[in-house]
Amino acid sequence: MSTPTVLIATRNPGKVREFVQIFIDVDARFVSLLDFPDVSVAEERGSSFEEIAANKAEEVCRATELISLADDSGLEIDVLDGRPGIHSNRFMGDDATDAEKNTEILRLLHNQPMVRRVCRYRCAIAVAAPHRETRTVSASCEGRIASEPRGEGGFGYDPIFFVPQLGKTMAELSPEQKNSISHRGKAARRAVSVLQRLLSNL
Repeated sequence: MSTPTVLIATRNPGKVREFVQIFIDVDARFVSLLDFPDVSVAEERGSSFEEIAANKAEEVCRATELISLADDSGLEIDVLDGRPGIHSNRFMGDDATDAEKNTEILRLLHNQPMVRRVCRYRCAIAVAAPHRETRTVSASCEGRIASEPRGEGGFGYDPIFFVPQLGKTMAELSPEQKNSISHRGKAARRAVSVLQRLLSNL
């Protein structure tokens, strides 16, 4: 029997690397939307991370007829009433760079002490397969917004997401450290069992 293919529904190379590393023990060939330039994904639809991830996975599954895995994740900051939340990717518009988004977050919080900079990363991962019910898992990671960007690793808001128990930002962690504690790492490990059950029943 040929090795099944699982499509990771993103064109973000950083996400692809993180997922592939976590799914290393899953008996499947992983590809991403970078391998499907003609497949378009509609603007994120839904009112929660879970709903957006499920819609994305199902849309890509219909377009490719492959088992498709999609995530939606974001940063919630308590003092900003949970913003940017599900709008994290589009915070400041589609053309804003990660550095610009981080600079704006720091500007909004510049008068806030560390005790008021409580935040969390949230991630939902959906697995869709032809003629199967879509399954969704989720996880979170608590932190604080740093006073300035630190670190060269990761992507997105990682340089300003401070992990108190480690004394580092996400961008200062090794890939292994990050995957062990991050919202995406936790959710992906939960998705492993979903994928393995699905693949065993093909």
